[in-house]
Amino acid sequence: MRFEFPNEPYFEDQSVSENQIKYPFHCNLQAFHMGNILAHAHWHYYIEILYMIEGHARAVLGGEGYDFRTGDMVLINGREVHAVFAETDANVRYIVLKFDPALLYTTDRTLFESKYVLPFTMNVSNHQKVFQSAELSKSPIPELLTTILREFTGKEYGFELAIRTDIGRIFLWVLRAWHRNGIQMDANPALKETDILRLQKVFDYLDAHYKHEITVESVATMLNMSYSYFSRYFKSLIGKTFSEYLTYVRITEAEKLLLTTDLNITEVALESGYSNSSYFIQQFKDLKGMSPKQFKKKILAS
Repeated sequence: MRFEFPNEPYFEDQSVSENQIKYPFHCNLQAFHMGNILAHAHWHYYIEILYMIEGHARAVLGGEGYDFRTGDMVLINGREVHAVFAETDANVRYIVLKFDPALLYTTDRTLFESKYVLPFTMNVSNHQKVFQSAELSKSPIPELLTTILREFTGKEYGFELAIRTDIGRIFLWVLRAWHRNGIQMDANPALKETDILRLQKVFDYLDAHYKHEITVESVATMLNMSYSYFSRYFKSLIGKTFSEYLTYVRITEAEKLLLTTDLNITEVALESGYSNSSYFIQQFKDLKGMSPKQFKKKILAS
């Protein structure tokens, strides 16, 4: 099955406009009848949850496909390229919940909250993508998502607080379910609030300048650190060297361009911060296990 994607990458604003009012969340019911493409490949800074009410679909996340059926839930990281396709010609209905990760913070970012939320906004965690109905049937998740949809649609007095509270309950249930299963998702436990602020400064800088030449020295200077100290500091907190993380950022951007534009490989390389297409292809292979061309073909053939 082949799909036509937009000529430019599709970005979603973190605040969704509804009747001229911007909310840090959005919830709606997607219903399709006898269709194939449910959601074209796109990405955004939201955390997104899909809950299947009826039917069978396939979510493609970062190049991997995951089936989800009635009663199943899909959890999508912020910054994670994803698309949804119908697996049959039957009707498909699912709840879509998108929310700004900032909703999970009580005030300004604190250590206690950031250690849980940061992995979902950095898109570096290999978290469980699909929660099956058997796991959710005895949980509050189905009712919470149904309630959020009803609150967002009805917009009764105080619905903003109700939705924020229920999103927090969903997130807490997910984290505790993983914890019970031995899955550790919180960021480095040694991470301090000052570290989080410094890292966010680095991440914001990389988001804005990944297309250009970036050296470890320049970023170290930005944080008033020496080259050697910053190198050790960054790796101890992130688990990757700065160069490895920069490569990750650039290849992630290249992935978005491959899925959402008609740019050729050389153009994608240039737009992702590589002046040499051969080096770009090798870096892509090292990170994704396949060439950019193979990656695009795999998605388009899904």
